[in-house]
Amino acid sequence: MRVTDLLWLWILLGVLVVVGGGAALLVPRARRRRGSTTEAPAPVVEAPPAAPAADAAVAEPPVVEPAAPAVETPEPVAGRMVRLRDRLARSGSPLGARLLSVLSRDHLTEDDWDELEETLLLADIGAGPAGELLDALRTRVRVLGVRDAASVRALLREELLKVVDPTMDRALATRPATGDDGAHVPAVVLVVGVNGTGKTTTVGKLARVLVAEDRSVVLGAADTFRAAAADQLQTWGARVGVETVRADRDGADPAAVAFDAVRKGRADDTDVVLVDTAGRLQNKAGLMDELGKITRVITREAPLSEVLLVLDATTGQNGLNQARVFGEVAGVTGIVLTKLDGTAKGGIVVAVQRELGVPVKLVGLGEGPDDLAPFDAGQFVDGLLG
Repeated sequence: MRVTDLLWLWILLGVLVVVGGGAALLVPRARRRRGSTTEAPAPVVEAPPAAPAADAAVAEPPVVEPAAPAVETPEPVAGRMVRLRDRLARSGSPLGARLLSVLSRDHLTEDDWDELEETLLLADIGAGPAGELLDALRTRVRVLGVRDAASVRALLREELLKVVDPTMDRALATRPATGDDGAHVPAVVLVVGVNGTGKTTTVGKLARVLVAEDRSVVLGAADTFRAAAADQLQTWGARVGVETVRADRDGADPAAVAFDAVRKGRADDTDVVLVDTAGRLQNKAGLMDELGKITRVITREAPLSEVLLVLDATTGQNGLNQARVFGEVAGVTGIVLTKLDGTAKGGIVVAVQRELGVPVKLVGLGEGPDDLAPFDAGQFVDGLLG
């Protein structure tokens, strides 16, 4: 073999050794890849937020207090009856219009007088007052011979005013007093009446009347048998900044609530305590017991200044029956007539005064919060006549 051939043989062997060693090195790696399992990546641990510096201010969420209800300013009491009188006049009161229409006729026959009597009776004026009014009108029409509209109106106004009786004392006894021991004693007004007459609403409106006269007031929610009564009264009071004393549960003792209200009125030097009572009229004995207990308990702290009976003016003779019962049981000192809309029921003012012998002191005409006014006989009659 030639030298050149041996040289090439050695070169070929060297190449094979090099290539074989590289393959040997590569094979184990490949095997390790095929036989290996996929390892889960290491979890990423987030660093906690850095603690604030000791002197750093920590932001607190703002505390939002509920807004207090806006306190309203009631309308002045002066002029309320004028507004109500004008509303009566605008309603075209059938009572006044019918009376004027008949009295203005040229010749009044017996049929005309019968028509006048029927009109008065339908107006719930009552048989006694109606007879008195007709007798007076008959005499004066014959003597004076009046026929023109202005004279007839003046005559009718004068006679109507007599039966409404402007001489009655219609002032509310709401002045506080001083006890024998020199302590402050508030005026206490007990409000009674059957449910549905607007009694609780009337108490709320009366509170507005007193606040308009710069009197301080405490309300006593002693109608504990009607679930919404205390809530309703409290809402009325809150609107004019007046506090309401109420029970913590329905059906609580009404006398206890009334007593607490009067005691608070004394402690706070309040001018007037208004006590709303339940309007249940199941039977006379039950009513007498309940109101009697309330009265006895209240008078341990302060005497009653007023007992106001709330009547619905549209109930007519039924309202008079209610008035009789309450008059015998509660010692009523004044009447509040609600829903006095100037229609054919205006005569109830006269009838209820005659029945109980006590005056109408307040009248309600309309649904507004300030549509309660001290009664004025002259303006009422003017409103009926238009």
